[in-house]
Amino acid sequence: MSWSVGVDVGGTFTDFYGFDDATGESFVHKTPSSPEDPARAIVAGLTELTRARGAGLDVVARLAHGTTVATNALLQRRGGTVALVTTEGFRDLIEIGRQIRPHMYDLQADHPAPLVPREARVTVAERIGADGAVRRPLTEHDVAAAVAAIRAIDAEATAVCLLFAFVNPEHERRLGAALEAALPERYVSLSCEVQPEFREYERLSTTVLNAYLQPVMARYLGALAERMRTAAPQVKLGINQSSGGLMSVERARRFPIRTALSGPAAGAVGALHVAGLAGRPNVITLDMGGTSADICLIRDGVAGTGFDRAVGGFPVRMPMIDINTIGAGGGSIAWFDRDGLMKVGPTSAGAVPGPACYGAGGTAATVTDANLVLGRLSPRGLLGGRMALDRDAAARAHEALAARLGFTLERTAHGLISIVVSNMVRAIRAVSVERGHDPRRFSLMPFGGAGALHATEVARALAIREIVVPPAPGILCAQGLIVSDLKEDFVRTARTALDARAGPALLAQLTALRADAEAWFAAEAVAPAERAIAVSLDMRYVGQNFELSVELGTADPLPHPAALAAAFLAAHERSYGFANAQDPVEIVNFRLVARGRQRRPAPPRHPPASGAPAAVGRRAVWFDAAAATDTPIYERAALAPFHALTGPAVIEQLDATTLLFPGDRLAVDQALNLVIEIAP
Repeated sequence: MSWSVGVDVGGTFTDFYGFDDATGESFVHKTPSSPEDPARAIVAGLTELTRARGAGLDVVARLAHGTTVATNALLQRRGGTVALVTTEGFRDLIEIGRQIRPHMYDLQADHPAPLVPREARVTVAERIGADGAVRRPLTEHDVAAAVAAIRAIDAEATAVCLLFAFVNPEHERRLGAALEAALPERYVSLSCEVQPEFREYERLSTTVLNAYLQPVMARYLGALAERMRTAAPQVKLGINQSSGGLMSVERARRFPIRTALSGPAAGAVGALHVAGLAGRPNVITLDMGGTSADICLIRDGVAGTGFDRAVGGFPVRMPMIDINTIGAGGGSIAWFDRDGLMKVGPTSAGAVPGPACYGAGGTAATVTDANLVLGRLSPRGLLGGRMALDRDAAARAHEALAARLGFTLERTAHGLISIVVSNMVRAIRAVSVERGHDPRRFSLMPFGGAGALHATEVARALAIREIVVPPAPGILCAQGLIVSDLKEDFVRTARTALDARAGPALLAQLTALRADAEAWFAAEAVAPAERAIAVSLDMRYVGQNFELSVELGTADPLPHPAALAAAFLAAHERSYGFANAQDPVEIVNFRLVARGRQRRPAPPRHPPASGAPAAVGRRAVWFDAAAATDTPIYERAALAPFHALTGPAVIEQLDATTLLFPGDRLAVDQALNLVIEIAP
C-alpha cells in the first residue's frame, strides 16, 4: 500500500496520475469516460493502471477524486426535487433575487426557473435580528406545521434558510433536527452549515443548490464507495473541492455544492505545483479538454480565490479558485449562426458520440477533427495509438462547411481552429487585461488533452513570449489531486469597525474560528505536525458594497488594528489604484482555512540529455492555411533535460500533442517541462 492516485473524470476521458511513495516513480493512464456511470470508468481505469505495472489494487493507499457530477447535474438540471423552508415574508426571495437582468443588453433574457416551485416553499413565523437577538420566537407549533408541510410536499431534499441564521443559527438547527427526525430518508441542507455568511439571496441560492445536489451526489458517491469497497477496501478516498482542497466522502455527501468546480480546481492546483518546479511564479493556465477550456491567472505563486460565481445560471457564494470557463474543447462543434458566420462551440460532441473521427456515430466537424485534417494529430490515433482516429471521417465532416464557405478542407479546418483560439484569447483577456494584468508578463501554461495543440496561436495573439508545457499535460488535473491537502473553510460574519477599540472583538472571532478548526482537525484525524491554518479578513470602506480579502497568515500574534488598516489600504491600492487613509474601514467576514498536509511527491530528478533527440518519423502538418510543412515527429518520453529543438516539430505522448511552430525554440528543463520561446 504505497501508491497515491489522482483520478479526474472529464467529459471525454478519465485521467489517472499515480505516485509510488516507496520508489518515487510516477505514472499516468487514460481511459474513456463512462458518462452514464462515472464510477465504472474509475474502477476500470484503476485496474488497468495497476495491472500494467504488474500490481494489484491492493497497492493503492489513497485515491483523490475530482468530479464533474455536480457540475453536470446543475447544467443539465438533473438534480433532486427540493422543498424550501424560510422566514415568513421571504417565500419569493428565490425568484426576486437581485432584480437585475441576466444580460445587460438582452431585454428578453430570463433568469433560469427557480429550482423550488412556489408550492414547495414553506414559511415559518419567526424572526432573528441582524444582531442575533430573537425578535419573534420559533414555537413548537410552527416547527410541527413546517414538518407536516414538508412531508406533504414529498421532495427528496429540503433547504432551510432563515433570516440572519448566519448570526444566530438556533432556529435553523431546531428545524433541521425536527426534519431529520421525522423524515430520516430525506436530505436536509441548513444555510448555517452550508455557508454561514451575509448576503441573503446568495446564501439562499447556495443552500438550495446544495439540497438540489444532495440526492445526486449521494447516489454517485455511494456507488463509487461500494465499488471501491469491493475492489480495493483499503483505499482512503478524498473528493476535491472547488477551492482546491480535498474533503472526505461524508462531507462531500453533506456539502456537494463544494464540488461544483472540482475538476478545474484540481488543474489549477496541479499548475501551481508545476509552475513552482519550473521557477515560474506568474503563469496563465489554459486547461483545454474535450468540452471546455478553463483559464486561471496565477500571480506570485498564488491562484486567486473568488466567492461569487454563477454555475448553470444560479449564484453560488462559496470559496472557489478563480477560474474562467468557456465552451471550447476538442469536441466543440462548428456551426453557422443566423448571421451566416461560422461559430465553434459551446455545443460539444462529448464522449458519446464524440468527434466524427472517433467513428462512434458523430458527423459534425469538431476541433479534434480539424486538427486531424491539418496533420497536427497523429493518424495513429490517441492514447499512444490505442484509440484509432479516422481521418477520412474527419474530412467528410468538413465537406459541408467547406462547400458553404467556398474553401478547401484544410483552409476550413484552419478557420475552425482560428475561431476556437479567438474564443480562448477573449477568455484570457477577461482574467488578465480586464483586471489590470499584462499577459505579456506571464508565461502561458497549456494542459488538458488539447491545450498544447493550440497554445502557440493563443500566445501569439496575446504577445506572450513563453509557453511552459508540463510533463503530463493531459493528466495535470489528476496530478493536481495528489498534491492537494485536506482542506476546510470556516467563515463568520461580524461587522466590526476597524478602530483602536477593535482588538477584543477581533480576538473573540478568531478564537472561535480556531476552535472550529481544531474540532475539524480532530474529526479528520489530522496529526498535529500536519496541521496548518491561514486567516484572512474581508474588509471594506464603510459604505462600500463589496469587500477585499486581506491575508494575515496565521494571525498569531494578532496584528494591531492600525496594521490591519494599512494592509487593507495596500490591497485597495493594488486593486483600484486608489486608497484613502482618512476614510473609516470595517471588517465584514472573518475567514480561516484549515489544512491537513498530505505527503507530496518529491521533485523529480532526471539525468541530463546525452545527445540530440532523434525524430521517430515525419508527416505533413498545416501550421497555416497556405501550405503543409514536412515536419519531424518526436516522442516526448525520449526528451531529457537540456534537450533543445527548433520548430517545426510535433511532440507526441500518451495524453497530449505539443506543436512547435516554425522558428520557435524549445528547451527541456530539469523537471521535464517543455519551455517554448515564441519567435518574434
